[in-house]
Amino acid sequence: MIPLNYAILKHFTKVEEACADCVMDALKDEYGSFKAFKKHSVINALMTAEANGLIEESRFDLDSNQELRVYYRAHEEGAATINKYIKG
Repeated sequence: MIPLNYAILKHFTKVEEACADCVMDALKDEYGSFKAFKKHSVINALMTAEANGLIEESRFDLDSNQELRVYYRAHEEGAATINKYIKG
């Protein structure tokens, strides 16, 4: 099993776009018991990946609770970098 932050990044090479809730839904079976598997931690990982140029914002909307959801996508260069350093 790869580290959680790696799994978050790798997820973006397999989907067109995702928000923190999407990532958590996709990874909950494998990482749900991890202490760091909390929404604020996933959002922090996404913002860090964006700041490092691996992913970019693709759109945003409001969820059913009127909370902002930011969607991200891995652009071609970001996906290539992720795949180069994170195998699997």
